Amino acid sequence: MTLEDMYVKIYKALAHPIRMKIVMNLLNGPLCVCDLNENVEFSQSNLSQHLKILKDSGILTSEKDGIRIMYKIKDAEVRALLEVTGRIIKNEVEMMRSKLSGTV
Repeated sequence: MTLEDMYVKIYKALAHPIRMKIVMNLLNGPLCVCDLNENVEFSQSNLSQHLKILKDSGILTSEKDGIRIMYKIKDAEVRALLEVTGRIIKNEVEMMRSKLSGTV
């Protein structure tokens, strides 16, 4: 797998709205499938498929806690990527607001 392929794998995993919602929910801390299912509102099998894609791309990790499997953001770099993306979105929204108000 090339470096470019690895970038594509990560961004492709984040490009799906359900997976993005999962990741955003996990920013607040680890959750089990049952908790994620309440927030995402999809079947458990569908949710599990999305979780597998996020794990396989290196975005999430999981660990067993009794009978439950807890999912969490893998590391600080993933959080940093999401923070940078948030700043880009914020800047774009501010620019669009400025254009609409005629100040740019």
